[in-house]
Amino acid sequence: MRQARSALRDYVIVTGAYWADTITDGALRTLVLFYFYQLGYSPLQVASLFLLYEVFGIITNLVGGWLAARFGLKSTLVAGLALQLGALLMLALAPTPWLVVPYVMATQAISGVAKDLTKMSSKSAVKLVVPAGEADTLFRWVAMLTGSKNALKGVGFLVGGVLLTSVGFQPALGILAVLVGSALLLVLLLLSGGLGRPNAAARFHQLLSQNRAVNLLAAARVFLFASRDVWFVVGLPVYLRGVLGWSFWEVGGFMAVWVIGYGIVQAFAPQLLRRRPGREPTGRTAMVLALVLALLPAGIALALAAEADPTTVLVVGLIVFGAVFALNSAVHSFLILHYADGDRVAMNVGFYYMANAAGRLAGTVLSGLLYQWQGLEACLWASAALVLAAGLISLALPRGASAAPAAVATA
Repeated sequence: MRQARSALRDYVIVTGAYWADTITDGALRTLVLFYFYQLGYSPLQVASLFLLYEVFGIITNLVGGWLAARFGLKSTLVAGLALQLGALLMLALAPTPWLVVPYVMATQAISGVAKDLTKMSSKSAVKLVVPAGEADTLFRWVAMLTGSKNALKGVGFLVGGVLLTSVGFQPALGILAVLVGSALLLVLLLLSGGLGRPNAAARFHQLLSQNRAVNLLAAARVFLFASRDVWFVVGLPVYLRGVLGWSFWEVGGFMAVWVIGYGIVQAFAPQLLRRRPGREPTGRTAMVLALVLALLPAGIALALAAEADPTTVLVVGLIVFGAVFALNSAVHSFLILHYADGDRVAMNVGFYYMANAAGRLAGTVLSGLLYQWQGLEACLWASAALVLAAGLISLALPRGASAAPAAVATA
C-alpha cells in the first residue's frame, strides 16, 4: 500500500511538471511563429523553423524510451525540463542579430528533445500506477492526462499571443524560463526514487518494437497527426492572419480555445464513447473514428471552394474536426498502453511517439509547402487523404480487447 501511494505521488509530480512544460511549449511555438511571420518570413520559411524540433522529437522518443528503461523515468524528466530551460534562455538572452533561422532552429531542436522526454516520462508513468488488467481504469486515466495536457497546450497558445502583444518576444521567453525553472526545482526536491525500476539489461536494439499491434498503431499515428498538422501548424494561422486579417491576439486566442476544447473532449472520451467496463476501445474503434474524421477536412475544403463565408466555415469546421480528432487521439493513447509489453512499456511508448513526431514533421513541412503553393484548400485535401490512410491502416489492428499482456511496467 505504501509503495502504491508513493508511486501515485510521484505520478502526480511528474504530471504537474509535464503541465508546466506543456504550457511553455505551446507559448513558445506561438511566439516563434508570429514573431518571424511579422518580420516578413514566408510560410515555408516559418515552417522550416520547426523542422529540427520535429526531427529531434523522432530521435528523442526512440532513444528516450531506452534511457528511461535503463535509468528510470525521473532521469528523463529532469533532463527534459533542463533542456527546455536551456532553449528558452538561449532565445531570451541572445543578441538580436543572433535571432536568425539557423540559431532559432537549433533552439527548437533542443526544445523538441525537451518536450518529448517529458511527454514520454509522464505517459509511461500512467502504466506504473494502474493495476494490471484494469483496462477501463487505464483508458480513463490516460484520457484525463492526455486531455488535460492538450487543454493546457491551448492555454500556452493564448499565453504566447498575450505575451507577444504585451511584453514582446524576448521578455516573454524570460517569463517562460521562470516557469520551467520552477518546475525543474520542484521535481529535484520532491520526486522520490527514479519512478520505475531501472533495468540495466535493456538493450538499444530492443527499441524497435516486435509487437505487431504496436507497429500498426504507430504507422496509423504517423498519418493521423500529419493530417492535423498539415493545415493547423502553418496554413491555418497564416490564413487567419494574412487573409482574414485577424490580430496576433485573436489568432492565438482562437487556437488556444480550440486546443482547450480539444483537450476537454479527450479527457471525457470514455464517457462520450459510452464504453462500459470490459468494453474498452479496440482497433475497430480507431478505424471507424478515422474514417469519420476524413470527411471533415474534405467538407471544409469544399465549402471554401464554394465561396461560403470563410470565418464561419473554419470556426464551425474546426470545432467538429477537433472533437472527432480528440476522440481518435484518446483511443490511440489508450491502445498504445494497452498493447504495450508490460516489461518494456517505456520503449514501446517511446517507439510509438517517435511515429507521432514523424507525423508532425511531415505535417509541418507539408503545411508550409502546400500553403505557399496552393493555399489552405490544398492543406485541407492533404489532411483528408492522410487521415483516410490512418483509417485504412487501422483496419489491421486487433479487433479483440487485448493484443499484449497489460501488466504493470517495471521499466
